[in-house]
Amino acid sequence: MDLIARLRAGLPGEAILTDPDVTGSYANDMASFCEAGTPAVVVLPRTVEQVQHIMRTATELRVPVVPQGARTGLSGAANASDGCIVLSLVKMDRIIEINPVDRIAVVEPGVINAVLSRAVNEHGLYYPPDPSSWEECSIGGNIGTASGGLCCVKYGVTAEYVLGLDVVLADGRLLTCGRRTAKGVAGYDLTRLFVGSEGSLGIVVRAVLALKPEPPGQLALAAEFPSTAAACEAVCEIMARGHAPSLLELMDRTSIRAVNAMAQMGLPDSTEALLLAAFDTPEPAADLAAVGALCTAAGATEVVPAETAAESDLLLQARRLTLTALERVKSATMIDDVCVPRSRLAEMLDGTAAIAEKYDLTIGVCAHAGDGNTHPTVCFDAADPDESRRARESFDDIMALGLQLGGTITGEHGVGVLKKEWLARELGPVGVELQRGIKEVFDPLGILNPGKLF
Repeated sequence: MDLIARLRAGLPGEAILTDPDVTGSYANDMASFCEAGTPAVVVLPRTVEQVQHIMRTATELRVPVVPQGARTGLSGAANASDGCIVLSLVKMDRIIEINPVDRIAVVEPGVINAVLSRAVNEHGLYYPPDPSSWEECSIGGNIGTASGGLCCVKYGVTAEYVLGLDVVLADGRLLTCGRRTAKGVAGYDLTRLFVGSEGSLGIVVRAVLALKPEPPGQLALAAEFPSTAAACEAVCEIMARGHAPSLLELMDRTSIRAVNAMAQMGLPDSTEALLLAAFDTPEPAADLAAVGALCTAAGATEVVPAETAAESDLLLQARRLTLTALERVKSATMIDDVCVPRSRLAEMLDGTAAIAEKYDLTIGVCAHAGDGNTHPTVCFDAADPDESRRARESFDDIMALGLQLGGTITGEHGVGVLKKEWLARELGPVGVELQRGIKEVFDPLGILNPGKLF
């Protein structure tokens, strides 16, 4: 019995896609410079039992399986390999439970981040992880890549909200790990191991997520600086003085000018860096005043605090438009996510500017400044082979700079295909050996998302 016939034995017909024109549309995520193969079939299960059937079939026939969420990733982690089963989890999109007493939500992997966020808000609760693609990205994908977002400076990343998981293993067995309780230290923390594993250890089919009480509405301020160094000094002072902003974002000159060109935001051409801070505390105006004073002391030429939520949204609009604006600069973009210690943030931004000059490229940087996570965005003409080569080389230089500054090659986008070589450099030979050993325990045949991470 061939692969398709075996799959049909346990799946409804509409869950199996074989038309090459259709399956080809599932071949890749949103990353640049990442190879993608041709899948043999795309399957869209709706139940745990169907996922188990798919994995048993894959194990019996030794067929690779590439798990996918909404494919908004930026590292090629969801890219198909030749002859694989693409296992798309978008149809498993139920919010099973929202429990205000235990402050948890139980969800399937295909639930969209924004849908969950709005659902828990109705109960006076808050699910903090908020990737920029939150209106499109799925919880399963967020778990697979350990994604972050704008609020990480105060509330942390996805890994800190995943309490428990149900995972279908490579051979079709169902593993339940973690807990529903506020505390729990029984055995090895397998739950945390799956977060960020990019589908290479198992298929997440259910997640127990921690929730927080919904905070008050936030107020924001914008501060303009004559240099990135001055803006980064303000960031360091804000954090050193014990402030807890709900958002602390930075845009460099290139990003500011791209947004100005697209949306006529009216920011002065002399602005070299824009710092955006927000607080969702009981007295946000007082917190903004204190931070505004620190920005002025660091050399800010203009500090504009909001007085209302509407004004805050207007101030934050420039940051939200950054990627869209940079995508208009050239035909293609390559987005990095190097994370460095906050104390080295200025060196990271200045170093990236030097790399842009070295390769004669436009590279805009926006950053989750409060946690040192930078997003250098390389703009290039994909139809120009030389420019494409320079874009890829500049990307590598940026990652090398991040490691040199004591950082990491990825703060929230993951490794996938794009950063495999750099992961080995960051982990070192002993780290790689141990991680490959863990992979072999969970996936001895190597059928789960092959070619990713290592």
